[in-house]
Amino acid sequence: MPAGRRDGTDLVIEVRVQPRAPRSGFAGLHGWRIRIRLQAPPVDGRANAALVAFMAEAFAVPRAQVVIEQGLSARDKRVRIRDAPPPDPSISELLGCA
Repeated sequence: MPAGRRDGTDLVIEVRVQPRAPRSGFAGLHGWRIRIRLQAPPVDGRANAALVAFMAEAFAVPRAQVVIEQGLSARDKRVRIRDAPPPDPSISELLGCA
């Protein structure tokens, strides 16, 4: 099962978040989800805000286009990137989709 899929012009990605990491970044796969390390702690929504900012930067879209659809208080999340451009080849390989 791929970690990402296209839904029209949107990209829906299943992620596993690791808060309080030494640095933020993609960290491979966790099962069929993309593991993302975030420096932010999971307190007062800071990790969610950091995830939105990280994904917006990674996909070169405004933060308003990144929505956490599922898992606001969990490590496993579903993120939708509205009107997502084609991802960088290294990210595309992790996603398992175009």
